Amino acid sequence: MPYIPHTANEIQDMLATIGVDSIENLFDEIPAHLRCKELEKIPAAMTEMELTQVMQSRAAQDGRPVCFIGAGAYDHYVPAAVWQITTRGEYYTAYTPYQAEASQGTLQLIYEFQSMMTALTAMDVSNASLYDGASALAEALLMAVRANRKSKSRKVLMPKTVPPLYRKVCESIVRHQNLDIVELDYNPATGITPVSALEAFSGDDITAVVIPSPNFFGALEDVDGMTDWAAAQGAISIALVNPLSLALLKPPGEWGAAGVDIACGEGQPLGAPMSSGGPYYGFMCCRKAHIRQMPGRIVGRTLDTEGREGFVLTLQAREQHIRRSKATSNICTNQGLVVTASTIHMAMMGPKGLEQVATRSHHNTAALVQKLSQIEGVEIAFSSPFFHEAVLKLSAPANEVLAQLADANILGGYDLSVDYPELGNALLVCATEMRTEAEMENYVRTLANILQN
Repeated sequence: MPYIPHTANEIQDMLATIGVDSIENLFDEIPAHLRCKELEKIPAAMTEMELTQVMQSRAAQDGRPVCFIGAGAYDHYVPAAVWQITTRGEYYTAYTPYQAEASQGTLQLIYEFQSMMTALTAMDVSNASLYDGASALAEALLMAVRANRKSKSRKVLMPKTVPPLYRKVCESIVRHQNLDIVELDYNPATGITPVSALEAFSGDDITAVVIPSPNFFGALEDVDGMTDWAAAQGAISIALVNPLSLALLKPPGEWGAAGVDIACGEGQPLGAPMSSGGPYYGFMCCRKAHIRQMPGRIVGRTLDTEGREGFVLTLQAREQHIRRSKATSNICTNQGLVVTASTIHMAMMGPKGLEQVATRSHHNTAALVQKLSQIEGVEIAFSSPFFHEAVLKLSAPANEVLAQLADANILGGYDLSVDYPELGNALLVCATEMRTEAEMENYVRTLANILQN
C-alpha cells in the first residue's frame, strides 16, 4: 500500500464505533511487561518528499554495477509489460482462490502456469509453487519418502554439486524427519558427480537420488546415467534444474530410459528481477503416479452442468483441507504474484524466445570464459560442458579480486572458497543475455590489471 489512507478523524470515528478510546487500548490484553518501550532510536516522522529523497539516496549507494554473479539468482531481461500487468490490482491483491466462483481469473492463470511448467519439464503434473528453490528441494525429499513405500532407510543421495544453500535448507527442514542425507563427492577434473560415486551404494536401500543439472558449478551432470541408476535401484529420482536451461537442454521428463520422478527448482529466471534477493518461488513437477504425494495445490479445468469451461482447485492436500496427519506439507505456499509474473513472461517470450535467451546466455558465458582464461593467472577449473556459469581458478584470493572488481563497478562473480575450500582461489562467473560485448571486454581488462599488479 503506497500510503496510509485514514485521517486522524477517521481513526477516531472507527474507534468510537467499536467502543474503544484509543488504538493502545485495542491491545490492553497484552501484559505491560511484554510490551516494548518507546522506540527511542526510531527517528521522527518525515514528509513524503523527505522520505523519497532518503530512499533515493540509499538506492544510489548501491550503484548500477555490471553483474557477472549467478549462483542461483540471474540477471535476465524482464519485458516491461510483465510487471506492468502483474501489478494490476486484480493480480496484486489476489489471495488463494478458495472460492472458485469468485476466482476464475486467478485459477486460470495458475492452470496456465502449471501447463507451461509441465511442457517445459516434460513431466505429467505441476503444483502451484512453493516458497523458493531450496524449500522446493526439501519438499521433494519429503515427498520421495512418502512415495517410495518400499524403501525403509529414508536415505537420500545428495551430490555436493547441489547449491550449498539448498543443502543447508534441506538439512534444516528434514533433519527432524529422520532423513539421512548422504553427500556425494564430485570429480575434481570435471566438476560433476561420476556415476561411480552412486555405484558404491548399489544394492543398498536408497530412498531417493538428487540430480542437479546444471549443477552449482554450471556444469552438466550425467543425467541419463544417474537417472537410470536410481531407477535400477528402486530409488526416487529428483531433478534439480534451472527452468530456463530447459528451453535448450533435454528436460528431466526425458532423462534416462523413463525420465525422473520429480523435478523442482527456482523459478526466478522466468520473469522475476534480482530485487535485492527476492521474493522468488519454487516450482515442482512430478509423474502422475506421485500426484497425491505432491505438496501444494493443483488447479484443473472442467465443464459445468451447462457445458461451460471453468477452473477449480482439483487437489489441495495440505493441512487446511485435510487431517494434519494426512497433509503432504505444512509449509507449502502459492507464491501467486511471482507465479503470475512468470506465466506472463513465458507467454510473452514463447518457446522460441526462451530458447533464444538460453542460447544467448550460454554463448556469452562461453565467450567470457574463453577471454578470461587467456589472462595470466586465470584458468578454467573443470572440463565438463556448462550452461551459463563456469568456475575459474585465480592466482590471487578470490575475495580480494572481487573487492577490487567492485571498486571498478563490476560484480565479478561468486567466491567459492567458503563452500568449496578444496578449489582454492576459485570464482564462479555467469554472463546472461544481458551482458554486452563492451561489458565483457571491460571485465577482462579490469581483471587482467588486478592480477598483474
